[in-house]
Order: sequence, then C-alpha cells, then structure tokens
Amino acid sequence: MSVNTSSQEVMKTRDQIREEKQDNNGQEKFSSKMFGRVRMFPIWLRLILVIVLAAVSLTIGAVIGYSVIGDGKAGDTFKKSTWTHIIDLVEKE
Repeated sequence: MSVNTSSQEVMKTRDQIREEKQDNNGQEKFSSKMFGRVRMFPIWLRLILVIVLAAVSLTIGAVIGYSVIGDGKAGDTFKKSTWTHIIDLVEKE
C-alpha cells in the first residue's frame, strides 16, 4: 500500500471487502470453515489454567488475610488446627 492513497481507497465498505474476498463463482477464497480456527490455547488448557489460578489466588488471599490483616503467622495458614478453629468460630451460636 503506498503512502499517497486516496481517501476512497482507504474507506472501503464491508460489501467491497467481502466482494474482494470472493472469487468469480461467489465462493469465498479463504473461508474459516475451510481451514478451521487454530486456537493458541485449547479449551481444556484454559479450564485447567482457570482452576489453578483460582486455587493460587485463594491460597494467597488466605495467607494475606491470616498473617497481614490478622496477627497470625503465614505458615499457620496451612495447618489443619487453624482451619478447625476458624470453622468453630464461624459456626458458634
């Protein structure tokens, strides 16, 4: 594309672009149906990535909540006794 293009060449409508993509028979030259869509990350990998990121964010949130906001130690976040104590406090009537 040259630098000195007219404004009409730059301003193409959707119909003009669609006509340029079609051959003489009215079929598209390069259709997404012909080649399919190639994804950079497959769907199963995206799901695993979302689950792993959710687990990591929950863990980091628990550590920050227990050690920074609360007065506990960061290592105590992963002890079973800590969580049983928290559950007992929540379920207390």
